[in-house]
Amino acid sequence: MNAIPDPQDGDPAEDIVRVNAALSEWAARSAADSATLIDRFEDLGYAVRGKSEAEIAEILRQPPTGQRRT
Repeated sequence: MNAIPDPQDGDPAEDIVRVNAALSEWAARSAADSATLIDRFEDLGYAVRGKSEAEIAEILRQPPTGQRRT
């Protein structure tokens, strides 16, 4: 019996939500120590400057709210 679930058996939408949440948490931890990453998120339209790690993670789970800067 195979103990590892086949990715084809799951709901792709649920997989995207799960992966996005994990990436948001990771990115928030990374941004907490990187002014350059904060600048990049701001450039992408995510208002994360001055936010806590938890706030950044929540912001990154949503679509950007600001204009993308180049």
